[in-house]
Amino acid sequence: MISKSDIINSTRGGLDVFRHYLGRELRAGRKFRNPFYQDTHASCSLYYDRRSGVYKYRDFGNEDYSGDCFDLVATLHNLSCRNPDDFVETLRIINRDLCLGLSDEPAASRPVVRPRSFVPEPIQKTPPPYKFREQPFSNAEQAWWKQYGINAETLNRYGVVSLAEYFGISNSGRSYTLRSSPSEPMFGYVRQNGIKVYRPQSQSRFLFGGSFNDYYCFGLEQLPATGDTLFITGGEKDVLSLAAHGFPAICFGSETARIPHKLIEELSQRFQNIVLLYDMDATGKKHALALQQELRAYNVGRLELPLAGTKQEKDISDYFRLGHTATEFRRLMPRPEVRQYTQHKNGQAIKH
Repeated sequence: MISKSDIINSTRGGLDVFRHYLGRELRAGRKFRNPFYQDTHASCSLYYDRRSGVYKYRDFGNEDYSGDCFDLVATLHNLSCRNPDDFVETLRIINRDLCLGLSDEPAASRPVVRPRSFVPEPIQKTPPPYKFREQPFSNAEQAWWKQYGINAETLNRYGVVSLAEYFGISNSGRSYTLRSSPSEPMFGYVRQNGIKVYRPQSQSRFLFGGSFNDYYCFGLEQLPATGDTLFITGGEKDVLSLAAHGFPAICFGSETARIPHKLIEELSQRFQNIVLLYDMDATGKKHALALQQELRAYNVGRLELPLAGTKQEKDISDYFRLGHTATEFRRLMPRPEVRQYTQHKNGQAIKH
């Protein structure tokens, strides 16, 4: 049957797939409009991921839309790459639509074809310049974070700032300025190589400044060296809310973001349990189930909260905002794996 590598080798790392569905003029480093909604500001960008050797896209305005060419085509056809049957169907759609002529016969009956090498097209190596101006958290802003149990110490520890203004460069090369207001506050998750701007009350809630071509993992630097349970959540606010209540957590930008297995393997050696804690709406549950299956080799667990799944009642931040305590949440947590030990004759404990 058709394999992922067949498609990658036949489409210059997936570049031809992006161009087929999004336009032949598409180039790496240039922003384009998201085809999945009314995108008026060209919030998507195409880049070559040298780590995986494929082209990927990212929507800096709505991070639910990101990934490689397979993610793009699957979303276009209401499929999920995390579902094995859907992924096979995605491969067949690409093969058909691009007229690649790849054989769908079992691998044993096909002749071995040497993969074609390609040179990635030049990419915009330097991200567009950006600037931002911080301001002290207002009383209203502090109260907004406080409803989720997030205090000033937690915000400071995770590099969260209140932004007065953000200055960036649009796809057309024009400068623009975003300003905070009482009705549309603006916060920044400051990273070493960039910033993620969060505007919770605005239509376009997220945008990035700087370089984020590698995977984005919020909260990784603040994790303890070892621990009992590590939670993987869908967003930064959930990480902050969990941390403020004493629970280590990280997120990868969104519930649909790709998670590097190597990092999960490393974290599984530091924490006894890794648990997915995604939103309780249909999308969150769907992606949590698929991701749990994807990470089954690392015994990743999954926890569902007793919430309605509505817009105002779907995640761990809402759980604490509704008045639940850390003690109540701890009762919901999966019971840690029972590990038995026997005493070796040299005095060292052996784990079974």
